[in-house]
Amino acid sequence: MSHEYDSDQEKRLIRDPSGEQVEVPTILSVLPVRDVVVYPGVTVPLSIGRRKSLAALDEAGQGGFMAVVTQRDPATEEPTLDDLFEVATLVRVMRIVDARREGKQALVVGVARARVRELLTTEPAIRVRVEPIEETALDSTSDEATWRRVVLLAQRVIDLRDDYPEEWKAFIAGIPTAGMLADLLASNLTLPLEDNITLLREPRAGERLRVIERHLDREVTIAETQQVLRTEAESEGMDKKRRERMLRSRMREIQTEIGEGDAGLREVDELREKLEAAELPDEARAQAERELKRLSALPQHAPDRHLIRTYLEWMVDLPWSTQTEDDLDLGHAKQILDEDHHGLGKVKDRILEFLAVRKLAPDAKAPILCFVGPPGVGKTSLGRSIARCIGRKFARASLGGVRDEAEIRGHRRTYVGAMPGRILQSLKRAGSRNPIFLLDEVDKLGSDFRGDPSSALLEVLDPEQNHNFSDHYIECPFDLSQVLFIATANTLATVPPALLDRMEVIELPGYTEKEKLVIAARHLVPRQLDAHGLTATRVELREEALAKIITEYTREAGVRNLERYIATLMRKSACRVAEMGAETKTEVVVDPDFVSSALGSPPHLPESAERTTMPGIAVGLAVTAHGGDILFIEATAMRGGKGIRLRLTGQLGDVMRESAEAALSWVRGHAEDLGLPKEAMKPGEIHLHVPAGAVPKDGPSAGIALVTALVSALSNRCAKGTIAMTGEISLRGRILPVGGIKGKLFAASRAGIETVIMPRRNEKDLFDVPDDVKQMLDIKLVDTIDEALRLTLPHEDSSAS
Repeated sequence: MSHEYDSDQEKRLIRDPSGEQVEVPTILSVLPVRDVVVYPGVTVPLSIGRRKSLAALDEAGQGGFMAVVTQRDPATEEPTLDDLFEVATLVRVMRIVDARREGKQALVVGVARARVRELLTTEPAIRVRVEPIEETALDSTSDEATWRRVVLLAQRVIDLRDDYPEEWKAFIAGIPTAGMLADLLASNLTLPLEDNITLLREPRAGERLRVIERHLDREVTIAETQQVLRTEAESEGMDKKRRERMLRSRMREIQTEIGEGDAGLREVDELREKLEAAELPDEARAQAERELKRLSALPQHAPDRHLIRTYLEWMVDLPWSTQTEDDLDLGHAKQILDEDHHGLGKVKDRILEFLAVRKLAPDAKAPILCFVGPPGVGKTSLGRSIARCIGRKFARASLGGVRDEAEIRGHRRTYVGAMPGRILQSLKRAGSRNPIFLLDEVDKLGSDFRGDPSSALLEVLDPEQNHNFSDHYIECPFDLSQVLFIATANTLATVPPALLDRMEVIELPGYTEKEKLVIAARHLVPRQLDAHGLTATRVELREEALAKIITEYTREAGVRNLERYIATLMRKSACRVAEMGAETKTEVVVDPDFVSSALGSPPHLPESAERTTMPGIAVGLAVTAHGGDILFIEATAMRGGKGIRLRLTGQLGDVMRESAEAALSWVRGHAEDLGLPKEAMKPGEIHLHVPAGAVPKDGPSAGIALVTALVSALSNRCAKGTIAMTGEISLRGRILPVGGIKGKLFAASRAGIETVIMPRRNEKDLFDVPDDVKQMLDIKLVDTIDEALRLTLPHEDSSAS
């Protein structure tokens, strides 16, 4: 819209701050300003460069009037009337000076307050109709008292501040009106924009003086505090660090008071307080303070700032001095271990021994334990139970598949995204410097071009040097000597010898059927009932049903698959309970018939007797990462060709192949003593096969079974199907000791074997075998192959059926 107005026809007589009568137009051009509030009676220089602002200045001319209005948002480049505050200051243009780049400088003096009433034009400048606001004089004695207090406070600020001249005190005392004093002080105080607009809206001089009084009180407080700071800081008797803390504390108070606290400085102060509370060792504290000084010197948006801040946060969050008190009550610890785990007597005794030593020698070095056993025997959960019974925090780091050394030692801070290794990360989460630390699956560590993590663990797991563990990210030693490390592994074959030498190995070979029944009844069944929303009053899982699952559906060392089958039964039971309805009190009984219908045909049936009804078959015993197992070895002889050739199949390792060759050599050398027919040693091929060809097999412990299978095939006599055997052989016919006896006997008891033949030199290993397993098996100890053959092969001939 565009209209022409004659400003000379619309004028109003008002009183300026000095009290003189001034005639001003009520239709004026608008000069928008950013972050500035012009008060009546105050002279202000303004830089003008925007198109409409220049047009407004040209329209007013030198000596003319304009309406100066502050923008709500300083970022707005082309403000409209809605982008401006509704209150304006009528100003007289005192001087106009051309500036660089087409801009101008104007010196204006405030004349009166005004309200913007109506928008008239927007081009070439914004023109509005304004209504001047009449100044209200003081109307009470309290206003007069406020005036005097404001003068005194302003003079006090001048006395305290070195940058204000002394002449200002007389100038302030000589200001003739309260309104002029309030406006002059408001223009010189550092106030938020909203407070300035509020003072500009207020026509009552007394109210403005009260607002100014509060701000001057704050200024006096700040100035007095700064003076005290300088005095105390210059005091020679004050400790340097105490003075530094006091200065920073006062500085924060000042920044908070004036609302100008720098976020970066507050961040540095917070980190410094955390650093003091963290009780770092001397070397770590010196490192952290150096980084803190670097942080405080960097600007807020420096690229390295967040890297240093992250480093310092790690330093203050690590438990350098935080630790828990050990509960050294042996009776209480034994009770908790028995509640959480059935059996595992050797492990429990070792933990109680540790507590006893800790009680007598609190500064003794913590042992490094390694639990070795097949999956599902409770290695990881045992670590949690140990932490609970001792009263320590529990930390866990899974090492399966870790190939980068930096996963253990951390990355150096020069790398993008650097952070500490898993050791310190886990300690931070635990919040204690002496937790139970479980290194899970230590046998599955790998190595490649990024380093060898198992070598990095050598320092962690060495009680002689782990008090000075060095992480590449932290770059200062951290004490790990108070941590009780527990490693877990399925097999020791893949654990590096140097690492294994630092650990005390405790084997967990698995559970007997009797132990599995107790574990299922005490732990697994209640847990699965709760997980499926069932109760023991609605579902009864009978012992014979559990026994059926254990003997026919699971043939494992642990109880993981057993729990899965129990969970399946619980789901089937939940379906029946849901079909019957919640109001029905009928109980679901899980018996062997229910198990058969719910789980289908059993995958495991006693088969050793059936599979050895033919000559050339023997039952061996093996131990794998999954526990003990029985091993069938089959042999057959084929005539023809030149010489006796040996053929081996079943994915056998080099050691087992050599055992087979040694077995054939011994049989050929003792053919006459064994009563083998002459046809047996005629030229031909002897084929040895170990079923389950997809599973790699290796080791010397199948020596007896290999000889038995060869003699059975060549003599056409059947080996007894209820006998299993283990032991290495020599060419002299001696039976040498082997490992894994406990796991092998467990496997024999699970498979329905009645008799086990083993080396006499392994008799010492029977000490760790539970009595119920030894009672189930007839264990025969032998020294020579002849003794073993007399037990495994009957003397009468037998034909193949």
